[in-house]
Amino acid sequence: MTATAILSSKFQISIPKAVREEQHWEAGQEFVFIPKGKGVLVMPVPEMAQLVGIAKGAATSDFRDRKDRY
Repeated sequence: MTATAILSSKFQISIPKAVREEQHWEAGQEFVFIPKGKGVLVMPVPEMAQLVGIAKGAATSDFRDRKDRY
């Protein structure tokens, strides 16, 4: 799918309906903007419930923390 939008004079962009529907994005949802070279990656901020189990099987010992950095 290819969709385009125009940046308004208020620096706003409307996300095309086809993209919103395909991604299941809703009004009021929070997004993060991640600079990538000459572009930007736009992703919804996950809710805590969506993160449950994301690190299943990860080692809980012998990990680096800020305490061991200089």
